[in-house]
Amino acid sequence: MSGHNRWSKIKRQKAAMGATKGKLYSKVIKEITVASRLGGGDPAGNARLRVALAAAREANIPKDTVERAIKKGTGELEGESYEEVTYEGYGPGGVAMLVECLTDNRNRTAADVRSVFGKWGGNLGAEGAVAWMFQKKGSITVKPGPTEDQVMERAIDAGAEDVINHGDEGFEVRTAPADLHTVATRLEPGLSLGEQKYTYLPQNTVRVEGENAQKMLKLMDALDDNDDVQNVYANFEIDESEMEALSR
Repeated sequence: MSGHNRWSKIKRQKAAMGATKGKLYSKVIKEITVASRLGGGDPAGNARLRVALAAAREANIPKDTVERAIKKGTGELEGESYEEVTYEGYGPGGVAMLVECLTDNRNRTAADVRSVFGKWGGNLGAEGAVAWMFQKKGSITVKPGPTEDQVMERAIDAGAEDVINHGDEGFEVRTAPADLHTVATRLEPGLSLGEQKYTYLPQNTVRVEGENAQKMLKLMDALDDNDDVQNVYANFEIDESEMEALSR
């Protein structure tokens, strides 16, 4: 398992224990609001909203809370106006990073993100500095239970691009971005699905260890803790045993 995937597992465990539940709710609700503003409140015609609603179901966010977020996005209720901005930069050891934000104050967010990078041995880069190192994909989690062959057969029939076996974590089905919802719909009968999302996958990775590995995880945690940060993507690899030790 790559360092970044291992970090994602740790983040999910924290959320399950309630340590980051409030922040997760906030990020998902904000995404629903923006998706509704940009593409309308009908998920049938708004792929981004469908993905956000799937995240809300996975996080067990109450239906009335979701409906209010949609109405704020469509203008039926008063609400904050968020702007999308993506920052690119480098973490310790030359790790490439993309940081997606939704903010009501671009200056505040830029200053906060720059400060976090600086504190943990990274630095922000210019637009386009690292985006070319990543590919946008759809990602669907299949919960443990079926065999790899069963998931692979279903995924191929559904039009997926790849299946990744994460052991006791289940499987990840990867798709072209435009095919995410279609593939998920075709997989759902007979398979228990978890998170459905758009993600950015690195085309190559950078191995970090020792102090750089420690700083890298601190940087990821600090960015994830920021209320304006929605997603963080990075191309680091950390040895499994070292990741285990640093995560305790």
